[in-house]
Amino acid sequence: MAEHTHERAHVAGTANDAHHDHHEVGWFKKYFWSTDHKVIAFQYMFTGMFLALIGAFMAYVFRMQLAFPGQPVPGFGVVSPGQYNMLITNHGSIMIFWVAMPVLLAGFGNYLIPLMVGADDMVFPRLNRLSYQIFFLSAIVLLTSLFVQNGGFGGAWTAYPPLSANKLYNLTPYGASMWLIAVALEFVAFLLGGINFIVTSMNSRAPGMKAFDVPIVVWTIVIASILFMASVGPLIAGAIMLLFDQTLGTSFFNPNRGGDPVLWQHLFWFFGHPEVYVVLLPAMGIVAEVMTVFARKKLFAYKTVIYTIIATGVLSFFVWAHHQFVAGIDPRMANVFTVTTVLISIPIAEMCFVYIATLYGGSIRFSVPMLWALAFMAEFLIGGVTGIYLGASGLDIYFHDTYFVVAHFHYTFFPIAVIGVMAGVTFWFPKMFGRYMNEFWGKVHFWGTVIPFNGIFIPLFILGAAGEHRRIFDYKNFPQFNHPWQNDLRIFATVSLLVMLLFQIPFLVNFVWSMFRGPKAPKNPWKSNTLEWTADSPPPHGNWAEMPECHRGPYEYSVPGREQDFWPQNEKA
Repeated sequence: MAEHTHERAHVAGTANDAHHDHHEVGWFKKYFWSTDHKVIAFQYMFTGMFLALIGAFMAYVFRMQLAFPGQPVPGFGVVSPGQYNMLITNHGSIMIFWVAMPVLLAGFGNYLIPLMVGADDMVFPRLNRLSYQIFFLSAIVLLTSLFVQNGGFGGAWTAYPPLSANKLYNLTPYGASMWLIAVALEFVAFLLGGINFIVTSMNSRAPGMKAFDVPIVVWTIVIASILFMASVGPLIAGAIMLLFDQTLGTSFFNPNRGGDPVLWQHLFWFFGHPEVYVVLLPAMGIVAEVMTVFARKKLFAYKTVIYTIIATGVLSFFVWAHHQFVAGIDPRMANVFTVTTVLISIPIAEMCFVYIATLYGGSIRFSVPMLWALAFMAEFLIGGVTGIYLGASGLDIYFHDTYFVVAHFHYTFFPIAVIGVMAGVTFWFPKMFGRYMNEFWGKVHFWGTVIPFNGIFIPLFILGAAGEHRRIFDYKNFPQFNHPWQNDLRIFATVSLLVMLLFQIPFLVNFVWSMFRGPKAPKNPWKSNTLEWTADSPPPHGNWAEMPECHRGPYEYSVPGREQDFWPQNEKA
């Protein structure tokens, strides 16, 4: 019996050794057909960065049209009304679905989860590869749709019928259907990726790592994945119905034949508002990791933050109809959604206060990642506070579809999709590539991004408060919105955008140069506690030669009685 037990243990050990024995593969397999979670993370990140350039170019073109209507835009030409609709539709779609989600959820999720929980890879590596391949296909379908007959879809990123359902209204029959197919493919990709994130974080943690030893960013990515998987089903069903309306002549959303166009709004926003938290939560997790390291402080109320994240996720399913206060819903239900909208601001505000409490009394170092983390807090709070106004049904009747709404959601999404991403990229860059980024040019990029960002959108709050509606191609046709001061604000916002885009050049140069020529970084350049900093920089295939163990939580900084002000999770007591 003892011999059999020993034999089983030996076999199990051999299987385990084989699992961690990662052989070197060829260049093509490594970078294009890889199952390594780190390579797949880079694929998502670089694809998202490329699409961000396209989305930024679209913003440049339509902002130039708004500031200087009818004038040729350098690099594009004269913008037609149909092109304007295509640009604003695909700018919003790309930045939300093909930039924020792939970089924050898939990119950082793929890179960080195995490294932070002490695993050699994702539980289902081939499924992980398939996830990116489907995502890449969705990006190709979306970009191809811009060049078909009549151009890309122009019915706004929310795709409300009947505008989106009838080619006589949107004038982009092929572009509209291809946009829907691209969105559906992208959702399938993230469903597959979410399975990996959840299972890996539950089943592949390092020995000794309990649930409350898992870093906050892993918690946020896992909960965001659960939110996505729980909310996307109705929208996929709605997308299929809308595609049938476009191509087969069905009438799910045609009121003349018994359909209901408001049904799409319910299906879309039941997914759309949890989607805000799908990208917000990973960004807030990144900010927590950065703040604890550069404040040399334990995360204040770690367990409370986790419970708050879960509460935010649950509440996010009960606020969707605040997007529909002008859609004819029962005013009594509008009151309910006003209350839930105010309620969901409480856990988010509580997380912000927890982060401030983490900073209080810390030995703060204003390195580039910390600057981005602090900017995230400042800018996102503006978005959150202005959301309170839009959550009040009476005020929303006036503000709905004005530039006040545009400014509000850019003060939420820009901190998420740009500022939060920059905090993560500059923080984990030494781990990803084994080299430091240039600190001086990092700060130049930071200030050259954050200051112009406010110059773009603060004027839009003013224009929106004056009643200026969005999605108008040329305000010369609306004398009440064509006063000299309004045109001056549009020009100021556009010039601010140009300045911000120019300051992305130092970042791109710094990023690429530092990948190959930056000063070499050690394993743990920031003196951090979490397990990824125990791997080589950059980590090899399989992450560790000897798999780590976990002996404590992730935020034991400045512990009394210790000489060092950090205490790595793998270090024995």
